[in-house]
Amino acid sequence: APTRSASAVSSSQEISLAEAHERYRLKRPKSATADDEARKVMPGGNTRSVLHFDPFPFRVATAEGPHLVDVDGNQYVDLLGNYTAGLLGHSPTAVRQAVSAALETGFSLGATHPVEIEAARLLTERFPSLEQVRFTNSGTEANLMALALAKHHTGRERILAFRNGYHGGVLAFAPDSSPMNVPHDFVVVPFNDLDATRDAFLANPGEIAAVIVEPVQGGGGCIPAAPGFLAGLRQLCDQSETLLIFDEVMTSRLAPGGAQELMSVLPDLTTLGKYLAGGLTFGAFGGRADLLAAFDPQAGGALSQAGTFNNNILSMTAVVATLTEVLTAEVIRTVNERGDRLRESLNEIFTTHGCRFQATGIGSMVAVHALEPDLELFFHAMLDDGWYLARRGFIALSLEISDELIDGFLAAVQAWASQPH
Repeated sequence: APTRSASAVSSSQEISLAEAHERYRLKRPKSATADDEARKVMPGGNTRSVLHFDPFPFRVATAEGPHLVDVDGNQYVDLLGNYTAGLLGHSPTAVRQAVSAALETGFSLGATHPVEIEAARLLTERFPSLEQVRFTNSGTEANLMALALAKHHTGRERILAFRNGYHGGVLAFAPDSSPMNVPHDFVVVPFNDLDATRDAFLANPGEIAAVIVEPVQGGGGCIPAAPGFLAGLRQLCDQSETLLIFDEVMTSRLAPGGAQELMSVLPDLTTLGKYLAGGLTFGAFGGRADLLAAFDPQAGGALSQAGTFNNNILSMTAVVATLTEVLTAEVIRTVNERGDRLRESLNEIFTTHGCRFQATGIGSMVAVHALEPDLELFFHAMLDDGWYLARRGFIALSLEISDELIDGFLAAVQAWASQPH
């Protein structure tokens, strides 16, 4: 979303923000105290930077159904969905029951077990590009493993990524490379610019090991790949013997078989994470069997993959429950249709009332864009009314968000938009 320089912020907006922050503080004295205590033992008062917002984030006491309740008793409808990891809700019954049963069998095994086979089978049957799969603890780890495999397979060092892409805390390009990034040899080009991508291949002949791309940029503002862009990447990669990696950590929720099914383009490798273990820690990478053979010692594979908790019984059990008991094709289609309706309705409201706002995305991934500080004022206005989304405008619908709740949120936005700003 575009931003405005500090000098361009009007005095009336500064006053409005100060008033919004004060209203927020007055309703949350216990969260304020908790934030003070947190800052003594954690820099910034948290251990997940994206959760911070001014003047301080509220602290959750309980979560049930579509609601969060903070330590001060304020209740919110959760439209954020834990940045897509909470697709099934805060405590999905099927997952909770399956994991509770697994706890009774022992959960620190240090050995292989049957449940990981079933989890892998379900994933390979669900996502078209997956012939084989390996597990990790997060989407970040999955992307690191996929890039390492691509470099090993091709014998090349260079990785092509896209501006504003986000592939984990050490693989972020929004808009520039993060100082936290791993030291790969990156070539970064604009997203949805096939000409710039082609030029990058021409400038680096035979040097690019992999192209890593989100079919819809999540952290970059829910920006979908333009028509023909992913197919163009597929062609460029084929021509240069470069591996194409789809980061579907977020976008696998957009169709029963992920964005690759929705957009009819198959990558060589796919990375997964977030919601697939029902909210528990999870990541995976997989793709063509000939590529994954690099991890098979019986096939002469030279790579090993460490990770104490890669196949932990709780996450593996949760994956099986998620895919067999909850996420049917109909359920996936319904939540994404609901997201499409939300996005289209938001844009109708913004247009009708002349708001300098826009909603983007596909399906259940939605982002509201605006100039600063307008977006922060909108965020606090929604919090005041009991609706929780990301400070940056990101929304990820969970299965708990009904059509009635969508209508309630749209009514809140309508009421806000009709006021002078």
